Amino acid sequence: MGTPDFIRAIRATAGHQLLFLPGVTALVFDDQGRVLLGRRADTGQWSVIGGIPEPGEQPASCAVREVYEETGVHCVPERIVLVQTLDPHTYPNGDQCQFMDITIRCRAVGGEARVNDEESLEVGWFSVDALPELHEFGVFRIKQALLDEPTWFDPTL
Repeated sequence: MGTPDFIRAIRATAGHQLLFLPGVTALVFDDQGRVLLGRRADTGQWSVIGGIPEPGEQPASCAVREVYEETGVHCVPERIVLVQTLDPHTYPNGDQCQFMDITIRCRAVGGEARVNDEESLEVGWFSVDALPELHEFGVFRIKQALLDEPTWFDPTL
């Protein structure tokens, strides 16, 4: 889907100024312990699955929706892996955003991994010890999801 309509409406009046937005990352694992990844159409890079919740949408519901919309896989949320405010990012069109990411570990329960929208070039399951090249954002989240630890947050106060 790309940029949600409600963000486009905000941008119509806010211009390119910095917006602080919620973001949800879904780390989906199958019964073999493989993680679901998508190769993004905008960058050509492999990435974890994620998106922006719609107004009023719960983070777990967003994770389930984004996974299905992008990959055709049905999943159920299991636990929050981490909560982190990311550094500000400027997109090629000049839009500035800063996301507070909630990463949720999910379990695949059905569907078949496939490109299911225009945001992905490829979709696939990967063994965690044979991942394609990923941005540190994804690598860190996958590592945290594999740990049996409480939710990670930046301890800097």
